[in-house]
Amino acid sequence: MWKPEHRRAATRRGLRYESDLTDAEWALVAPLIRPAKRGGRPRRVDVREVLNAILYVLWTGCQWKALPKDLPPRSTVWDYLDRWDWDGTLTRIHHALYVEVREAAGREASPTAAIIDSQSAKGAQKGALRSTPRAMTRARRCSGASAMS
Repeated sequence: MWKPEHRRAATRRGLRYESDLTDAEWALVAPLIRPAKRGGRPRRVDVREVLNAILYVLWTGCQWKALPKDLPPRSTVWDYLDRWDWDGTLTRIHHALYVEVREAAGREASPTAAIIDSQSAKGAQKGALRSTPRAMTRARRCSGASAMS
């Protein structure tokens, strides 16, 4: 149940967009983002703004072309998103925020139980065979072909 203290903690007032990171969130996430490589050109983009742009797209569901002009260019944001997905940065950020939210709610960092209803289990069983691409399965020999040899 939402209580006044929960609403105060979850407020997004004072941010440019509701999807922007607060200073507390950024303090948690910043150490997980790798620094710029040594040598070469120095990084000119603010990675906090890049992450804000990624969160803006996720929050609003807008197209990449519709990113506001005060955020980094969409090509830069997309490049960072692709790189962070490849090197596991997004997974580390998700895990850190997940653990933080669970602990703030007074729960253990990892859940001890899961609930799956019978409809979900049935759907997973039915979809399992179809989810395997045909190119990945061995071709079957017809019984008539083996008798011809």
